[in-house]
Amino acid sequence: MSNLYAHAVARMYALWQRVEQLSTTAPAPSDSVSFARALQAARRSLTATLPAGIGELIERIAQEEGVDQALVRAVVQVESGGNPNAVSPKGAMGLMQLMPRTAEAMGVQDPFDPEQNLRGGVRLLRGLLQEFGDVRLALAAYNAGGPAVRRYGGIPPYAETQKFVQRVVALWQGEGR
Repeated sequence: MSNLYAHAVARMYALWQRVEQLSTTAPAPSDSVSFARALQAARRSLTATLPAGIGELIERIAQEEGVDQALVRAVVQVESGGNPNAVSPKGAMGLMQLMPRTAEAMGVQDPFDPEQNLRGGVRLLRGLLQEFGDVRLALAAYNAGGPAVRRYGGIPPYAETQKFVQRVVALWQGEGR
């Protein structure tokens, strides 16, 4: 997956959010409703754009770790767009964008190995789901760290974290949740 593809997906998602926002404030003509439905269908299929091998790994590892595979797919889609070689400006690596210390703590020796990265990221996510008991709080902790979620008593007021949670939940719910 290229950065151009990830950028296009992000732009489409932003457009979809704007359509949703506009549709709640005013009645939409039938063409707009059709367009909104088409965008919603496209959003729901976003996680299907992950490479087949990655999708199969997600399914297997999520099942083994007891985490909803649709949630894992959404995290992978938002974090890396399915690119196992992705590196963020802050140094997060691989499919689930693990920081070096997090990767080490999760037993990941090669963060660019899709299976190791997924297993470590899914284990982390499972632990956060157990700790916080709420998907949104677990996602916020995945992005900003558990201490920040505890300090603020909820999703921290960081724009990046709030956007991350919103995007992942929207994709996850698009999977039929």
